[in-house]
Amino acid sequence: MPIDPLTLTHPWMTLDDAYAVQLAQVEQWSRAGEAIKGHKVGLTSAAIQTQFGVDRPDYGHLTASMFHLDSTPIDVGRFLQPRIEPEIAFVLGKPLAGPGLTTADAVEAVDYLLPALEIIDSRIHGWKIKLADTVADNASSGGVVLGAQPVPLQAVDLRLAGCLLCRDGHVVQTGATGAVLGSPLNALTWLANTLGERGQRLEAGHVVLSGSITAAIPVQAGQIVTAEIAGLGSVSAVFAPDTATTKDPA
Repeated sequence: MPIDPLTLTHPWMTLDDAYAVQLAQVEQWSRAGEAIKGHKVGLTSAAIQTQFGVDRPDYGHLTASMFHLDSTPIDVGRFLQPRIEPEIAFVLGKPLAGPGLTTADAVEAVDYLLPALEIIDSRIHGWKIKLADTVADNASSGGVVLGAQPVPLQAVDLRLAGCLLCRDGHVVQTGATGAVLGSPLNALTWLANTLGERGQRLEAGHVVLSGSITAAIPVQAGQIVTAEIAGLGSVSAVFAPDTATTKDPA
């Protein structure tokens, strides 16, 4: 159920408080048997920061139940107010532990890339969020769809790769990967260093979503959203029809 912004009901909340709330949720999920499969970096592009009225990146955790297969129906009813974003996903071949890491360290840790769609969602009414609200809400994480064809890091110019975001076959957003902090590699480096300052690290085999290339778009039941990223190929999120409103052919 959506709630009022925490920054309204708890105006004293700091960013450290918000990350503590996030971590408390993650620890509860882990105790319940949920596996942590990676992290997401959010609010990395000017378009997204403008859209949500914030001025810096944040991060959240990705759990096993958040991942959906490419082109396999997703029940939109599991989300509250979903939106979707095209992203580059890094899959790590070795741990990455900051602080003090350089982009070269991040390059050494990457095994391969995948095109990705992140389904963002918010427990805050109407997406009326400030930075502390989205951080406490696990950086508004909802779901992830990964492409099925791995691509070597060296095969893509991560500063200049173009992206088309299509909904039901129509282009609705365009962008380039340089919108993500200049390069998605910068987002990966920022994440590893920021986690390191909090006593955490990125693990081998984990997925890191580097941040949206375009503004986020809303989605609903029955729609198909596809991201095409130059050098990486495409990935599609298929949202199952709303069975509650589907008429019985008989």
